[in-house]
Amino acid sequence: MRSDSFTAPYQRLTRPLVREDGRLRPASWEEALDRAAEGFTRNIERHGPDSFGMLSCARATNEMNFVAQKFTRAVVGTNNVDSCNRTCHAPSVAGLAAAFGSGGGTSSYQEIEDTDLIVLWGGNPRFAHPIFFQHVLKGVHNGARLFVVDPRRTSSAQWADRWLGLNVGTDIPLAHAIGREIIAAGLTNDTFIRRATTGFEDYRALVEPWTPAAAEAVTGVPAEAIRELAHAYALAERAQLCWTLGITEHHNATDNVRALINLALLTGHVGRYGSGLNPLRGQNNVQGGGDMGAIPNRLPGFQDLTDTVVRGRFEAVWGREIQPVHGKTLTQMFEAMDEGELTALYVIGENPVQSEPETQKTTRRLRSLDHLVVQDIFLTKTAELADVVLPASASWCESDGTFTNSERRVQLVRKALNPPPGARDDINIICDIATRMGHRWPYPSAEEVWDEVRALSPMHRGMSYRRLEEHQGIQWPCPSEDSLEPSYLHARLWADDPAERGEPAPFGLVGHSPPVDLLDDDYPLRLTTGRRLDDYNTGVQTSGFPSPLRRGELLDISPEDAARLGLVDGEVVRVSSRRGSVLVPVSITPSMREGLVFMTFHFPQQADTQLLTLDATDPIAGTAEYKAAAVRVDKVAAGAPAAEREPTAASRTT
Repeated sequence: MRSDSFTAPYQRLTRPLVREDGRLRPASWEEALDRAAEGFTRNIERHGPDSFGMLSCARATNEMNFVAQKFTRAVVGTNNVDSCNRTCHAPSVAGLAAAFGSGGGTSSYQEIEDTDLIVLWGGNPRFAHPIFFQHVLKGVHNGARLFVVDPRRTSSAQWADRWLGLNVGTDIPLAHAIGREIIAAGLTNDTFIRRATTGFEDYRALVEPWTPAAAEAVTGVPAEAIRELAHAYALAERAQLCWTLGITEHHNATDNVRALINLALLTGHVGRYGSGLNPLRGQNNVQGGGDMGAIPNRLPGFQDLTDTVVRGRFEAVWGREIQPVHGKTLTQMFEAMDEGELTALYVIGENPVQSEPETQKTTRRLRSLDHLVVQDIFLTKTAELADVVLPASASWCESDGTFTNSERRVQLVRKALNPPPGARDDINIICDIATRMGHRWPYPSAEEVWDEVRALSPMHRGMSYRRLEEHQGIQWPCPSEDSLEPSYLHARLWADDPAERGEPAPFGLVGHSPPVDLLDDDYPLRLTTGRRLDDYNTGVQTSGFPSPLRRGELLDISPEDAARLGLVDGEVVRVSSRRGSVLVPVSITPSMREGLVFMTFHFPQQADTQLLTLDATDPIAGTAEYKAAAVRVDKVAAGAPAAEREPTAASRTT
């Protein structure tokens, strides 16, 4: 039985821990590594390799992610490997790959500065993607028009020519209405549609009912604003359509992405300099983790693992047969725990207890495992449930390696600080466990790992460490040492020769599906979630440190709803969904529309927002619907005990 025996907030780990008599105790590295390896070996012998799962880390280097997926496939013998890409942008990868054959954003950051129109859809990049937003501001300064589509009037929207405040979960009707207006106004790029796409007539029929007036009734966006954006996007010589988690964290997220891609196919705003489709990644290596094969359906370089020739190249280097079937996604791994099909989990740098929806269900599932190993720099809530905890040196300044950002740029980083005594390099830890499981993996340098990546992944082949350092980063694909940097993808679609154009891009025939968690009299408010500028993800790396900006968790609510409920700014309320409730102070702000409330997941020790969310998932990508919970807000009785009226003093400390 696992008990939460280490509860101090986010201590930097310097000694391994092992579970004994239900509690974690310090151990030597030898004992901890032996226990980790023995547990995995025992599990594989009893239940087979597919009972194992690996959660790799989107904040760690490409090299670490490559070794993690190699361990999963070449040592354990399963494709059950995934990362937090599943939580955020797996639908972007799926949607872009379905249309174009690859899942990366199509444009460079420089193109954002040189374009004529920018659409930011479903997010607040000024807070969640501040580096990218600087390029947006330069583009605006250079004359680009800016449209922001989001349920909240965010700080990004303050810079926009027009804000389109839509109802949560109505992105497809809005996109369809924009597409219909482009068609009705005769603004389509007919040459591009004819030569580079398929399915246009079916798409035309699909969107025909979505007039601007019909869409206004569903989305809440005025019909004239829909027409304005449609005409501006279609008439722009160059246009960038960028989206974030407001598009991808829904039960129909891949369909959302396909609906946006359709707009670029209508107008030809893809495959040319200054025009593109760009999912904005929120962590430093979400793109790279997927590129390195830390996903269950692709080998490194986004290569199809069901392809016999592709698998053969990896098998020749690794000396181990690779299963030709897709593994389980993160979501499927947790579902398999309920059935007893997945009984061992290796978690590197992730904190699913506080990042996955329905916290109680996630915790119960992790407790049910026969063997849980967590490798991290802090003692997270997930690590507190582990059988073995391994302290890693994986912070951004403690490792050599590479990262890949949202524009597909691979950048070289050098170790700047030594890790604390007792922590070990992530790659070396994985190699130690592999060796104990009979595979004798020596410790490679980061560059040696990268050279193996280059040997196996054609799109990285020309990116030696020397070239990465000389060029201060290179975008993929880079197939040879003399390859020039490809600023944008899919130029082939504009080729005159049909053979050079390759496969056409299909229009996505997707329909509207409203949020799963329905509003009613008991739960009349729509909770959407996101990030703030002053904190990061589940707060592990930020909330334990003082900041003049940090205010802790807040419930953003509109003045209209606050007045109706009789609330004052700063008052602590109870927020309840069909799954749980939390206590949190309110922040009354005009950025919120009536009927909409907002929270982050940065402060789970104060108010665990994931107690409120639900795990309805996209059937294609496996991403959960974090953005659309139904909730109610109740005043806390004045006579209630202090613990019922306000957060604890410890949780308020910042």
